[in-house]
Amino acid sequence: MNHHPFALASFFSKLLEQKPTRIFQIWITPSSIGGSPAWGSQPFPKVDHSGRFVTLASGFDNDSDALPIRARARVLGATLKAGESVEYGLGERRHGYLVPASGAVEVNGVRIDARDGAAINDVAVVRITAIEDSELVMVDAS
Repeated sequence: MNHHPFALASFFSKLLEQKPTRIFQIWITPSSIGGSPAWGSQPFPKVDHSGRFVTLASGFDNDSDALPIRARARVLGATLKAGESVEYGLGERRHGYLVPASGAVEVNGVRIDARDGAAINDVAVVRITAIEDSELVMVDAS
């Protein structure tokens, strides 16, 4: 099979800050064969977007502010304060993958700690509650 996955590098800290930069690399199989690999960066949602998911990369036309990818998928980011919750309508026929970049969360009743991944299937809505202040990356794919 001759296809090239798309790599998305998402930066969680600004390069100009004195803290180390953390990079997450996410590989998503494209919907069509061909094309060149690509990468991009998108600012992670901080205080002004706290408590909701922001689409960072997408293969859907209606996500015009997101980095384009060649897949029927979305890469989302969210920042939650401890005790704050967010819901995402995944849909029962789609697959989700959630990773807290920092903090700890409860996902539909299951605790997920920083840098642990949760595969999510067969649920219409994903409910995430922050146990600690948290930064989240979620992939929604078919």
